[in-house]
Amino acid sequence: MGATVEQALEQLKSTGVRMTPQRHAILSFLMHSMTHPTADEIYKSLSPSFPSMSVATIYNNLRLFVDAGLLRELTYGDDSSRFDADLTDHYHAICRSCGTIVDFDYPPLTDVEAAASKETGFKVEGHRMEIYGYCADCSARHTN
Repeated sequence: MGATVEQALEQLKSTGVRMTPQRHAILSFLMHSMTHPTADEIYKSLSPSFPSMSVATIYNNLRLFVDAGLLRELTYGDDSSRFDADLTDHYHAICRSCGTIVDFDYPPLTDVEAAASKETGFKVEGHRMEIYGYCADCSARHTN
């Protein structure tokens, strides 16, 4: 995993962002989550501890964290964005049934980026690869 919560907090403080308890809780939740949560899922998890926190607060802080380079926003068509605090090069396997997203490591496809750049003339900044199928739980349910 990339930065620790403390490193991320220091990075935010160095840019003049005030660290509130809600901000700390959202960032900590994301950095310890392996589920790539949506804003609503973060809200549902944290609202018992922060009853005055709104969904808008979650969205505003997620935008701040993405803009600061602490999170990746994963968009999937019309579905809600999901957020990933793991900024290392990795890919995602996505279950077509339940929507679970699982990280997996594979060497970066830099040769594909180079080929795309050469063929299209694009200045390539990165790529995203996703593998679709059925997770172990859903596969077991479908075969029974």
